[in-house]
Amino acid sequence: MMQSSELTIAADPRLDFARSYLADFLQLAGGISVPQVAVLIEYFQRAYRDQNRVFLMGNGGSAAAASHFACDLATTARLNRGESGIPRFRVSTLVDNVPWLTALANDIEYREVFSEQIRNLVTADDLVVAISVSGNSPNVLEGLKVAKSRGAWTVALLGKDGGEAARLADHAVVVRSDDYGYVENVHVILMHLVAAFFAKSVSSRLAESSATR
Repeated sequence: MMQSSELTIAADPRLDFARSYLADFLQLAGGISVPQVAVLIEYFQRAYRDQNRVFLMGNGGSAAAASHFACDLATTARLNRGESGIPRFRVSTLVDNVPWLTALANDIEYREVFSEQIRNLVTADDLVVAISVSGNSPNVLEGLKVAKSRGAWTVALLGKDGGEAARLADHAVVVRSDDYGYVENVHVILMHLVAAFFAKSVSSRLAESSATR
């Protein structure tokens, strides 16, 4: 087997591709507006503080990201065992109930798979999170419209130029690239950033609680 040190000596196209890909990714991630990310965190803080529900939606890779993000938010309080009085995130997705989602797609149409769930589940001041590279997925746009009509807050993680979703959402963070892989990579980093913020907050509150006992 060829050792990595041997690869660095030879002119290998795999090395060139890896360097180029990582350099482009780092440049793209570094271009994200930190103030916009801080505002994004603020929307999650409001939902967490007031114990409103958080719902996430997306298609394809963004659906997988929605499930991942929901898992991370739900487990930010994983150290908070028992009844410590420290709130937990009330978070779920609109992509994981496959029987309901496919029934809506089959009986109505695919563009309504999120909006119909929102009509059942979302109430005023809940937070609805849209994840979409194009920002123009019809079902995501319908979901945002219905969420706003029900008095929910809406945020979006988007790519390209943000699409129509950037106009509909109360707040959007746009990763300005046409490459789906790069955009989804940065979206995952942003989701981990938000979850890490709350994990650190929960850990600090648990430490303070233990110190006062």
